[in-house]
Amino acid sequence: MTPHGQGANPPVTRSAPDAGPPVTDALPDAATPGPRAGLLDGLSVRPSQVWGAVRLVPLVRAEPVQDLRLHPRIYGGAGVVDLTGGRHYLSYIPHGFVAEWTTDGSPAAAYGTQLTGGQQGRPVETLRLHFHRRMARREARNRLRFLPLHLALEGYLALHFGGPAIAWEEWSRQALSQGLSPRVEAAYLGADVPGLADALRVFEIHPGQCGVLVYLADALAAAFVVPHPEDYRTLHPSLVQDLYGDLVHHYATLMPPVPDFRAGITGHGIRSLGELRAAARQQTAQWVDFHDTTMAAGLLGQDSTWEQVYRMNRFTLSRFLPPFRPKHDNHIGEAITDELGRTVYLKTFRLSENQVRRGHLLNRLAAHDWRLTDTAAELGMDEAQLGHRLQAAGFGHLLRQDILDRYRSRRRTDSR
Repeated sequence: MTPHGQGANPPVTRSAPDAGPPVTDALPDAATPGPRAGLLDGLSVRPSQVWGAVRLVPLVRAEPVQDLRLHPRIYGGAGVVDLTGGRHYLSYIPHGFVAEWTTDGSPAAAYGTQLTGGQQGRPVETLRLHFHRRMARREARNRLRFLPLHLALEGYLALHFGGPAIAWEEWSRQALSQGLSPRVEAAYLGADVPGLADALRVFEIHPGQCGVLVYLADALAAAFVVPHPEDYRTLHPSLVQDLYGDLVHHYATLMPPVPDFRAGITGHGIRSLGELRAAARQQTAQWVDFHDTTMAAGLLGQDSTWEQVYRMNRFTLSRFLPPFRPKHDNHIGEAITDELGRTVYLKTFRLSENQVRRGHLLNRLAAHDWRLTDTAAELGMDEAQLGHRLQAAGFGHLLRQDILDRYRSRRRTDSR
């Protein structure tokens, strides 16, 4: 996944050839349906803060998680990740996260730091390529390094990466031998999203804040949650280095400023401080209900498929994929959950409609063993229409050229 800003070069994220599934430190029960608890259980929503088309909604914990801490490891450039099995992932990777935990429930301190000499925001003069072994790698008995957001993005890129499982005649030799390699997607760097850097700079961090939901033109762009308020204060600036989909970038660029939701308490019926406090609590409850059931419903109500990646004592690092429903919100992400399934760490990425369509097509093809006739019938179209849709989605190279030519000829005939 490569940041694709204004005037940027074409995306270069690739996964190298491999016919097998992604290789991680996955646990035996890798694919499981949604989490055992709500995605934001234990976190309270606070009033939003608005800057132009950017709305930031704080998330606060009543009790911080003491026995797991996160801190950044700065890379500041492009990186190549060895995924084993002959596959590689290439992307802009500004930083990694290091998780440190204790085994007895005692508080864990944020491990280490890095000094950048005040030059962290400057562009590098030459391109340094960092090499990483795996998306998540254990560095010590109680320490794990992982690449935030890229763990989730690699899961999306690896979706049905092996390609057709049966050598139907329509598929090209490349599709049968190399699968979907190379898989390429594009995203925008947060610094290129209009208004985001300023919104984060003037954002007022709440006491006990452990996360934030980022909205662009009131479309949920990303969720970010950490275990401890001190971790959040350290990692808050890293949001401008994250990757964001083209949909939310366009919203931030083209849409007008969003309204600020302000609580309004009329004086009618209020005769004491107790009644005023009750009215204030009611306004807060109404905002929380509106936010969770309307603004964040696409993420909180999503029926995700979860894959466990690494277990850290009572914590589990996982990533999840959406059901790829066209014309709906679809979020990929990664999370660390405790033994009760409550979210300790969370980072999400909203897919664009084109990315959703690609995931939807791959899922339907895989569900029908890559048989074009069966897939087309389920989608309510003929083979030529499905072939055209595959080509429009960037998968035309998977089909034999003579098959594509035949589909084009049939479409021209039908359109007369």
